[in-house]
Amino acid sequence: MGRLVLALMVVACTLPISTVVNYVVPDPYMDEIFHVPQAQRYCKGDFNTWDPMITTLPGLYYASLAYIAPLFPGMQWTGKARSFQEACSTAILRSVNISLAIICALLFYDIVIELRPETNARSATRQAFVLSLYPLHWFFTFLFYTDVGSTTAVMAMYLACIKRSYWLSALLGSLAIIFRQTNIVWVAFVACMGVLDYLDKFSRKTNLLTKADTLVESEIDTSVLNKRFVHAQLKNRRNVNSDKIANNAVSEEKLHQSRDSEWSGVLGEFQFLAYRIWCEKWGILTNFFPFLLVAFAFIAFVIHNGSIVVGAKEAHPVSPHFAQILYFGLASAVAMAPVHFNLSKVAVLCQSFREERTKFLVLFLAALISALVSVQFFSLAHPYLLADNRHYPFYIWRKVIQAHWKNSSKSLDNYIFLCHCRGCSTSPLN
Repeated sequence: MGRLVLALMVVACTLPISTVVNYVVPDPYMDEIFHVPQAQRYCKGDFNTWDPMITTLPGLYYASLAYIAPLFPGMQWTGKARSFQEACSTAILRSVNISLAIICALLFYDIVIELRPETNARSATRQAFVLSLYPLHWFFTFLFYTDVGSTTAVMAMYLACIKRSYWLSALLGSLAIIFRQTNIVWVAFVACMGVLDYLDKFSRKTNLLTKADTLVESEIDTSVLNKRFVHAQLKNRRNVNSDKIANNAVSEEKLHQSRDSEWSGVLGEFQFLAYRIWCEKWGILTNFFPFLLVAFAFIAFVIHNGSIVVGAKEAHPVSPHFAQILYFGLASAVAMAPVHFNLSKVAVLCQSFREERTKFLVLFLAALISALVSVQFFSLAHPYLLADNRHYPFYIWRKVIQAHWKNSSKSLDNYIFLCHCRGCSTSPLN
């Protein structure tokens, strides 16, 4: 019922706005002047002609064909379209993203349920609907852009991974890359999240096995049965894989005991994580091999293509743009301001500063220096950002960011505060 209600809520919000957009802007708008004609070529069956200004792979156009194909018989019967090419109008192509937005909302719902099984249907519906209204996602719902399809594919990949369907997750990751090549970053992120979940699951299994062995040993009357018989019974109860788990459990227990004394701090966390990955390297390789296939295929594509993008390669060189992380933080801060910027978060910040003053100052200074370096040396302006005055970022860059270099640094404290608040509010979701 929750999914049905959520779908109806998204439809009720998107259809009226879509009608207004198509009435006010019936012709292709902004980058639609590239995407719409390319999709219409695919509708004609012309898969060989490619607009050199399009940078992404044709995932959106294939999705459009799959969407319009079942609608065409009804459109032809009602006289709305006499040919498949006529069915690929701007309005119909835009409706592809409305359908994808509904699917994406349902994926949000399932992800919330998977991460928080105790969440009821009403709460999950509300959270998924709020996520569907995220400004950047919501705006592109009404245009024929790759954003909504890309987000939907990434969310599907993530959902499959947290359900431990790694082959399906890697396949959906490939689909996400076909929508947008930069989704390779999210493929790597989801794979790393899956590895951490795998290690956590393995650790819980070893702990259960150790507790079970302890319980069996304590219940057996050693006055009647000697210790040799006890160990023989335990050995028969375990198989070869269980022996491996038990041995690793002992090693992990020793590591946990020495962790606080020898491997303290962030470096120690990485060392401990690297050790666990090494101990389970074959299991990790077996389960996450599909993600490696996706990575190798992407590397082969980049080498063959000579660039990450398909078209307009001269305007899209690979460049370090670390300031983009700050832009992402500020955009998230504005969208999530009621959650992260409140008195309770300030109280948590002050409390953490009192309890771990030295650690807090070191981390704060490290984050501040990294942010300053990113703004000063790795803040790039895309050529299209400087040339196209149809976008709001054009004016934000010229009137705010570029007006004076100090404006680029004023947001650093907000960014660092946001990151700390997220860290304070994050709790393990099992």
